[in-house]
Formats: sequence, structure tokens, C-alpha cells
Amino acid sequence: MTQAAVVILDGGMGRELQRRGAPFRQPEWSALALGEAPEAVRDVHAAYIDSGSQVITTNSYAVVPFHIGEERFAREGQALADIAGRLAREAADAAPGKALVAGSLPPLFGSYRPDLFQPQRVEELLQPLVLGLSPHVDLWLAETQSCIAEARAIRAGLPADGKPFWLSFTLKDEDTDDVPRLRSGEPVADAAKAAVELGVQTLLFNCSQPEVIGAAIDAARETFAALAADVAIGAYANAFPPQPKDAKANDGLDELREDLDPPGYLQWAADWRARGATHIGGCCGIGPEHIAVLAGSL
Repeated sequence: MTQAAVVILDGGMGRELQRRGAPFRQPEWSALALGEAPEAVRDVHAAYIDSGSQVITTNSYAVVPFHIGEERFAREGQALADIAGRLAREAADAAPGKALVAGSLPPLFGSYRPDLFQPQRVEELLQPLVLGLSPHVDLWLAETQSCIAEARAIRAGLPADGKPFWLSFTLKDEDTDDVPRLRSGEPVADAAKAAVELGVQTLLFNCSQPEVIGAAIDAARETFAALAADVAIGAYANAFPPQPKDAKANDGLDELREDLDPPGYLQWAADWRARGATHIGGCCGIGPEHIAVLAGSL
């Protein structure tokens, strides 16, 4: 059987903005540059495309109340999402045919924290993001999801626009057992079954240790095979140490692992590909230099 070609995704946005000297601080994180240095966001997108990314992700991950506050989100959330979508679209259009734009739909209530999920507020927080991003994106990406319930709620809140729906879960990477699990503790096999029910085109695992992703890919592959489901599998890991149960993504700058330089990260990516992943990129701390190595090798 011929091995499927790999779709190269992009890497992290926030740390790359900081590395380039763009405005970057807590609590706004990567959302700060949308208003203060939009050209820097566009430049990061362009750098990923130049490195070989075939899918770039909008800089809308931090456009949530956790980062910009409830009042500003209510006032400017849709406008900021529109800017994020437009900047990615401009970068993609400047390199015709090279990259699709994925609309990032982040955890709405706090990354890594399924216990903070508030189903009654999903529509209130999701719709400004969808309305702002919709004119600019080629597909929807609900990423860094910690529990199946929020993934279901986000899917239910998307328009019937025919755009592919990609779903990415973040995995438990401390106190693990033999069963790969979401940060909620739910088995990856259950998440994969839910992905089939939700009509997901590509199921991914992101913002987790590379060490836990291989087993998740195996569980998803086996589940899809048992269900005779045609769902692609992908991964984009982060480059920092395991996060404790009370952590929140982007709550502070973690030290990056020295072993996850571009050649080190490639070793993990090659393993994911061997296990059946066809969509591979990077999350926090994985930059254009990593993506260039993936694109050149995979």
C-alpha cells in the first residue's frame, strides 16, 4: 500500500511573534499584535508558507475573554476575529495555491481545563469568532479541545457552509496510564468515535507532549478502521514540558525543551507518519525552522 502524502501544517504563532519583537504580553498574548502590529502577524503567516506550510491557522486563538477580557471581547471580539482571518487570507493570497486558511476556534473558557466548560455560553462566545472569520477561511479548526462536550458544542454552532471541519484534541501528558486520554480523562477512542459522528474530516492531536501523541494516533486509527470511517489523522505537538492539571495554555511562558530542535522534532513527526498521520505541523514553540525541516523530509 502506498503511503499517503503528508499535508504540512504551520507552527505556533505567539512565541514566533515574541521572537520577532512584536508586541507581546499577558494577558492578551498573541491577540495583542492584531491591533498593535498586524503586519507582524501577516509576516509570521508568510514565513510558515515560505517554510512549506500547506495550511496556516488564523491568529484567533487568544480572541477569547480569558485573554482580552469579557468587556473587550463583547465589544471587539468579532472585529478582532475578522482581522485575524483577513491577515491569514492576505498571506495565503500572496502565495497563490500554496496554502489553505484554517479558522482557529479555540477553547472558549480556558485551555487544558474541561472543568471550566460552560455549555450555556457557547453561542455567546463562539458566534463572534465564526462571524469574523467566516469570510476569510477555507476550513474550520476547533483546536486544543480538552473534552468531547465542547467539541460537540462548537460543531453545533458552525454554519452549514460546506467548509471542512477539523477537530484537534489536547492530550493528558502527566499521570498517564496505558490508555491515551484527553485532558478530561476521556479515552481517545471515544473522541475518535465522536469525531465520526460529527462529520470531522481530519482529527488531530495538539498542544501536548510528543511522547503521548503516538498512542493517540494508534487509538484513532484503530477506531476509524473498526468503524470503516474515512477520517484523516494529524498531529502538532508543543515544545514545552508536561503541563499540570491546573495549567492553562498561554498562562505564562514555559521553558522550551532543548531536545525538540528541528531535527529532534522531525524524529517524532516521522514516527507519527509511520503510525498513519497525514497532517503534521507544530504548536507552541515550534517555529518556521521546524516546519522547513518537516516539509523537506516528509
